[in-house]
Amino acid sequence: MAEELSNLIEEVVDAKTQQDVLIGKMIIQREFDDLALLLESLPLEQRLATWSQVAAENRIDILVAMRGDPRESLLDAMSLDELDMLFQDLDAEDLVELTESLPSRLVDRALQAMDTKQRKYYEDAQQYADNLAGHWVDHHQLTLPQNAKVRDALRLLRRELPEYVDAVYLINRTGHFFEGVKIGAIFGSPDHVPLTDIGEEEFPTVSASENAFDAALKVQKSGYAALPMVDENNTLLGRMDVGTASEIVNEYYEGQIMASAGMDEDEDLFSPVVTSAKNRAFWLGINLVTAFAAAWFIGLFEATLQEVVALAVLMPVVASMGGIAGSQTLTLIIRGLALGQVTGGNRKALLKKEMSVGGLNGIIWAIVVGVVVSFWFGSALIGFVISLAILMNIVAAAFSGVLIPIILDKLKLDPALSGSVVLTTVTDIVGFVAFLGIGTLLLT
Repeated sequence: MAEELSNLIEEVVDAKTQQDVLIGKMIIQREFDDLALLLESLPLEQRLATWSQVAAENRIDILVAMRGDPRESLLDAMSLDELDMLFQDLDAEDLVELTESLPSRLVDRALQAMDTKQRKYYEDAQQYADNLAGHWVDHHQLTLPQNAKVRDALRLLRRELPEYVDAVYLINRTGHFFEGVKIGAIFGSPDHVPLTDIGEEEFPTVSASENAFDAALKVQKSGYAALPMVDENNTLLGRMDVGTASEIVNEYYEGQIMASAGMDEDEDLFSPVVTSAKNRAFWLGINLVTAFAAAWFIGLFEATLQEVVALAVLMPVVASMGGIAGSQTLTLIIRGLALGQVTGGNRKALLKKEMSVGGLNGIIWAIVVGVVVSFWFGSALIGFVISLAILMNIVAAAFSGVLIPIILDKLKLDPALSGSVVLTTVTDIVGFVAFLGIGTLLLT
């Protein structure tokens, strides 16, 4: 897909006129996710030109599959008439996805185009924050009363089935979830058998009030195509299918990656220069403050640097080794926190293990760097100084890589967003102070 997408992007970007754009029927036949990715990959002018060729009936599915910022650029360019056509095919789940990209007046306009049932579905979803499972409930489940028989289920299954369906959900008179029945069990049973006889009383569910990421992981690990979603009273609200779960999990991890650089996962590849600069300026400022802090510590050893110029040449080596070692540990711990693998019960063992890894790597690379520097500058003492500093910095980096994300998580701060900045500051300062401090003691 990557090579195919790359070729298509080149064809669109290099087109001299609208007629030269080779989209036409081909773009209608492509998968919605691929179309969304293509549009996100185009500069704004070509994006709008390509969007104008997309059939109206495909637009809503493509918009739902897009990231927030590039999707907003298309919505902003659409006329009210085009938006009204778009809203005619909108259901509650789609509007929930688009709400972040639409001003409130257009959300109201979309709601007016919906029928009463879809409007209620949307209002129910909005009662939950977007980090809760209930916000992402899907209403395309198959349900039957708990006294239904196999023949009733077979009649239901003759209709057009929604995606990701492998079970029928049974509910009682008050709408409470009773149990789930696998479709495979239905096809293999006589018509007169009650569904409760072949159902699963312990059928797993997700709660609308639980964290959306946790619920998504539960769906992915369940072995089912979807799980029923219930409220605190066990009333069946809908379901979360594996497609939605995968999107939630993918967006979460993409957000972690982007947050580590101080960026938003929804940022448009071709967003306006001022917007992109503003989004990134804050963390550049934070990094500048930490850089000044490291520079101040270096300034404390100005006399030593003037006397032993080799130390100034070698300082980046010490900082770089500590930074890489720390980032490896930091990434591992952030992933563990995200998956719930790091707890009070295993923190000490994890810290001990990472300190051991840091110590072993520190010894190995301290020896390697010490030997190289000794031959480079013709001084075994300088080689010993940098060896000791690298060992200390790598061990300190491993220690910090474990504790920093745990502390930030306890403080309700996103370790992916600020952990790398804090870690870089620690490894730079520890590395410089250790290197220059040892150098001052032994070389001057």
